[in-house]
Amino acid sequence: MAEDEPFIALDLALAIEDAGGQVVGPAASVKEALALLEATPVVGAILDVTLADKEVTCIAERLIADGVPVILQTGVGLPADMAARFPDLIVRIKPCDSTLLVGELAALIRDQRAAA
Repeated sequence: MAEDEPFIALDLALAIEDAGGQVVGPAASVKEALALLEATPVVGAILDVTLADKEVTCIAERLIADGVPVILQTGVGLPADMAARFPDLIVRIKPCDSTLLVGELAALIRDQRAAA
């Protein structure tokens, strides 16, 4: 999980744990998120589009290339270049219901595993 707003990050972390998932993060910056990805494999990700240091484009690209399901959330909308590059990604506008986000991510993970 990459989220730089502490209350949103806590809410998401609790929703992930309540759903039986294990939280990797939260990462408040792209630099921190990349370090977490180097150290820990992930099966799905919820990413805030804009973190403390920059947009998460490089993280999304890496996860997508690795076949990891990704959901983006944003308070200001998806930048045009990201929308063009990732037209099929789920994007939610903040404030989002964390339980619904986690449910959507769980469904993406299930679908991916069923297709494998």
